[in-house]
Amino acid sequence: MKFKKRICIFWLFLSFCQTVSALGDFVIKDIKINGLQRISVGTVFNYMPVNVGDRFTPESTNTVIKALFKTGFFKDISLEREDSTLVVNVVERPSIAKILFEGNKDISKEDLSKALKKIGLSEGKVFDQQVLDKVEQELSRQYFSRGKYGLKIKTEVANLTRNRVGIKIEISEGRVAKIKQINIVGNNAFDDDTLLKNFELSTTNLLSFYTKNDQYSKQKLSADLESLRSYYLDRGYINFNVESTQVAITPDKKDIYVTINIKEGSVYTLEKVKLAGNLVVGPEELIKLVKVGPSETFSRKNATETSKAISDRIGDEGYAFANVNMVPEINEAKKTVDMTFFIDPGKRVYVRRINVSGNSKTRDEVVRREMRQLESALASSSKIERSKTRLERLG
Repeated sequence: MKFKKRICIFWLFLSFCQTVSALGDFVIKDIKINGLQRISVGTVFNYMPVNVGDRFTPESTNTVIKALFKTGFFKDISLEREDSTLVVNVVERPSIAKILFEGNKDISKEDLSKALKKIGLSEGKVFDQQVLDKVEQELSRQYFSRGKYGLKIKTEVANLTRNRVGIKIEISEGRVAKIKQINIVGNNAFDDDTLLKNFELSTTNLLSFYTKNDQYSKQKLSADLESLRSYYLDRGYINFNVESTQVAITPDKKDIYVTINIKEGSVYTLEKVKLAGNLVVGPEELIKLVKVGPSETFSRKNATETSKAISDRIGDEGYAFANVNMVPEINEAKKTVDMTFFIDPGKRVYVRRINVSGNSKTRDEVVRREMRQLESALASSSKIERSKTRLERLG
């Protein structure tokens, strides 16, 4: 039996060798492409590794076939020789004429189409079964991020005229998995109830039917983790860190358990506050804008507000694009922080022109009368803000 198999393999190999050698070694005087329907001859020639005038060798067969298969345009390719003409026979892959979605409610057809386009599946594209096989993975990613873990997907491909196919994607979204429990591990300074008050996500309560806050989504959890981080940073825990998160779902895919592992670290106090960089406004004036002081508990919120206040004050001097960066210097031994506000005012900016648009009912002169910022004057953050406030009052 093994002997017979070896004979068959040998004859197959010999047959291939005869096919290759049948083309022989010759100089290509012309190239003819057979089997094209949608793809232009010029497109094929762009991918051909051989040209008219080149010497075709037995090794060239494999090179040409590999290069054309790599384009993804064809499902079958063969080569022939007619005197000194190289004949390339191809069978094109069908194009996708239509993609139909059924059963989608939570995600629109447009958003689903955009998601599939990213993986190479869209109307007008060449159909590839391997790409279609990725559809379930991509759509699962889209729906799982919305908490719909009971998702079921079925795809059907129908052959159409003119070498085209239609794809139908049937979606059974299932219900959104609801949060059964949220556990925070590693919190010593604050209890779970205090921390969970800052979360948008929650276990089911009386208002959940309206707020949907018990419906898990990856985006909401990410936002809640940032809220948790802000809560600690505003209370001096400068080294606070979310070590890991685990999201477990029950076998029936209806209930979710969320576990958040954190490391609080120590509370840090502010020791020094310094100003650095190009101080275009006197330091004695800028230091009054600092909302944090020595011996106070560090607060990222206060530090951020200080950066904005300094930026706005510098903006009143025409430095409309000033940057104020907060640079902390941590002393681990003393559990203190020295805070430096580094000021980069940038270039001074003048307002050349004020354009008014969208005022279909209010005349230009009425709008301009409310403007505190004037043309040909230095840009001023406070004047621009006051102008905006006055315009909003016009209704």
